[in-house]
Amino acid sequence: MTVKKWAATRSDLAAVGVVGSWARGAQIEESDLDLILLTEHPSVYVEGDGWLAGFSPTAKPLGTSDWGAIVERRLVLPSGLEIEVGVGNPSWAATPVDPGTKAVVRDGLFALYDPSGLLAELAAACGESP
Repeated sequence: MTVKKWAATRSDLAAVGVVGSWARGAQIEESDLDLILLTEHPSVYVEGDGWLAGFSPTAKPLGTSDWGAIVERRLVLPSGLEIEVGVGNPSWAATPVDPGTKAVVRDGLFALYDPSGLLAELAAACGESP
């Protein structure tokens, strides 16, 4: 199952996007995949691993880092690909845009799942396209 299809099955997700080098199409072999999950219930993704079975059954958690508005869950696939899943509240994408959020968006944002246009509005507010 793709991340996009998985996200569509999760009623608690407001938006999912790819950020960074993969979103810009500039990834190299050593690049990790950076995702943003916006949800009203971040603790589901931060404090537990039950969601991993649907997201990627072979992903193994490596660690968690708290960056304030975003908490990062670092995962690794059997292939060695590392995935950084940044989990936050939809308010992370609110306008006016926080300078840290703007830097992330300007470094690359590709919306995978954005049913209400939250990421599209954020990208527009940062002068980018999703």
